[in-house]
Amino acid sequence: MSNLVQKFQQYSGWRDDVKNSLQRYRDCVKAIDLADGASDQRFMHMLARLNEDKLSIAFVAEFSRGKSELINAIFFADYGQRILPTSAGRTTMCPTELLYDETFPPSIRLLPIETRAEAQSTSDFKSQSQVWTVLPLDTSSGDGMLEAFKQVSLTKRVPVEEAARYGLYDETDLDMAMGVDENGMVEISQWRHAIVNFPHPLLQQGLVIIDTPGLNAIGTEPELTLNLIPNAHAVLFILAADTGVTKSDIDIWRNHIGGTGAGRLVVLNKIDSMWDELRSPAEVEEQINMQIGNVAQTLGIGERQIFPVSAQKGLVGKINLDAPLLAKSRLPALESALSNELIPAKQDIIRAQLMTEVKELAASKQALLSSRSRNVVEQLLELKSLRGKNQTILDHMMKRIDMEKTEFDGSLFKLQATRSVFTRLSNEVFTHLGMGVLKDNIRKTRDAMESSKFSAGLRMAVKEFFQQALTNLHLSAEKTDEIGEMMSVMYRKFSTEHGLALSAPMPFSLEKYMKEIDMIEKLYHKQFGAATILTTPQVVLMQKFFDSIASRVKQSFLQANRDVEAWLKVVMAPLEAQIGEHKLQLKRRRKSIEKIHMATDSLEEKVQAFEQMQADLEAQKTELKRLENELKAAILAQLGLYKAAA
Repeated sequence: MSNLVQKFQQYSGWRDDVKNSLQRYRDCVKAIDLADGASDQRFMHMLARLNEDKLSIAFVAEFSRGKSELINAIFFADYGQRILPTSAGRTTMCPTELLYDETFPPSIRLLPIETRAEAQSTSDFKSQSQVWTVLPLDTSSGDGMLEAFKQVSLTKRVPVEEAARYGLYDETDLDMAMGVDENGMVEISQWRHAIVNFPHPLLQQGLVIIDTPGLNAIGTEPELTLNLIPNAHAVLFILAADTGVTKSDIDIWRNHIGGTGAGRLVVLNKIDSMWDELRSPAEVEEQINMQIGNVAQTLGIGERQIFPVSAQKGLVGKINLDAPLLAKSRLPALESALSNELIPAKQDIIRAQLMTEVKELAASKQALLSSRSRNVVEQLLELKSLRGKNQTILDHMMKRIDMEKTEFDGSLFKLQATRSVFTRLSNEVFTHLGMGVLKDNIRKTRDAMESSKFSAGLRMAVKEFFQQALTNLHLSAEKTDEIGEMMSVMYRKFSTEHGLALSAPMPFSLEKYMKEIDMIEKLYHKQFGAATILTTPQVVLMQKFFDSIASRVKQSFLQANRDVEAWLKVVMAPLEAQIGEHKLQLKRRRKSIEKIHMATDSLEEKVQAFEQMQADLEAQKTELKRLENELKAAILAQLGLYKAAA
């Protein structure tokens, strides 16, 4: 078992352990009557985050660099043969996602290339099952799977005009012009996108493999440029050891991948082409190191980011259980880099998100239990003070409780006014953030792009689109800030005036969505900012990119809407929970005094009952704290503590 496979299985085990601990904590919250709609929503949100957690690795290369062979070597060697087809020339003609979704049977879903003529992105089409061609995948037959995978490499010849309409032909590109036959036909991919739903153990645990077509396709497929590659947790940029870095390699690295961050690795494949019986091992090593140095200098990265391998020999070594050949292929070093950098980095992100949620949730539940405990202690002291007291004292105490209730009701009346302001501000948030406003903005931009015949007009339309999207987010953020400040005032008021144990309300920010919109705009400008004059095919491509941009921004706004809705539901929840608890305790205190009168037996029974209640609450606090600590320990656990499944 490779280090990468082992590490990923450990990561999956960590996720399962966190889910189990979270469920135990949730069961305890429910058992001691601390559950409410807001906390249930938070539990569901955390469980969904764990269940839907994916880790994506994109493989990017010009054709004939051994990209598909590298995927076979790293992930599918256990099948004893190649699963992805490999041969001379191009084998992957469209972006391909390998994943597992249990709601679909094992299959290959193929999106026809004709969909590029429509004003929708690949992401938009993912929810339209009727558009896709679906081929069953027989996972019990390696040969059958290999045959099914070959569908991804199918091409067809279409008239130049049709290819241009899809944004796949540019008459100014000499290489494309040379591909036109005597009938005016040009070869294009039969499919726009492929999704392989495959119950491989790693895919079942949340791994997503993105296999990209040759580099020229990256510039023409918006889904890759704007979504799949930028969002991948790791990008493996594959070069050939014998050719080094070509001009197209440099362009794609600078425009779509470049960087020194975690998960951006360069693979120098086919080092076996340098193995030469007429050279000593030291000479071969020197040649490989020289090529590593050249690549590092050309791409502007450190040599530690570059991994020389032979994917083909690594695959053969794994299948034939040839340990010396596998070691010579250097594939284990690449797998170790992926497992040691990528997976812990991904775990850190999920860990930080979960810890924030758990700390806020646990604090609110402990505060509620402390409030209950404090009220019980107060009532117990009050009851004990009644020993030997006459009716006059009892009447006085009931009046005092009534006064407390009157003051509390006055605060509740003010809170009611706050609720109406809260509702108004909440509606105003969605006035700017609502999907209807965004859809109008998208439609106006598309109309402006279609009516403009000049590159300046096209760019201005897109620029105004981004400006409007950011303006709407800023206006919504102002309203959420206003709501947050108002709730802080109410929290402080009830804490100081009525002794409720309330910390500051849950904070909220739309800043991450503003950064996301800004990042999308930069990607767009990187693609089209250099050209001063756009050819007709470039205009078509620019419009196709806008369709993907619109889809990406729409997804961002949808998530922002969900986050705001979730926050609005929970921001008042701790206050309302404590208010409910306080009202209940006031009611119980009055009833206790009413029932006791001067009956000593009744008084002593009440004292004993409250003492038992106090003991039960302390036990509940201890148990909840134990489960909280267990949950935090599970979240903070290191992967090395987990044994990978056999």
